[in-house]
Amino acid sequence: MTIEVKTLAEAEVSCSSCEACCCRLEVLLISDTGVPERYIEIDEWGGERMARLDDGWCAALDRHSMMCTIYHNRPQVCRDLQMGGYECIAERAANQ
Repeated sequence: MTIEVKTLAEAEVSCSSCEACCCRLEVLLISDTGVPERYIEIDEWGGERMARLDDGWCAALDRHSMMCTIYHNRPQVCRDLQMGGYECIAERAANQ
């Protein structure tokens, strides 16, 4: 399977066009950013990760606005993911 990865200019990713595809990824909590306890799960090895709903979406995602409800306390990996960057565009392409 080949995934076509568009450039940022072609994808036109912005807050208003974001499809929150990254909110389907497993997010390990490596540092303390203040994620509320209700959004934290413990995996089978005792590590902390963001809780996900039965359909695989992050539990902290507002499904109506497709925006993070804990944006100011989001995990470091979420902070590091650049909107419109390679990983963002690749994830969008994989979910189309």
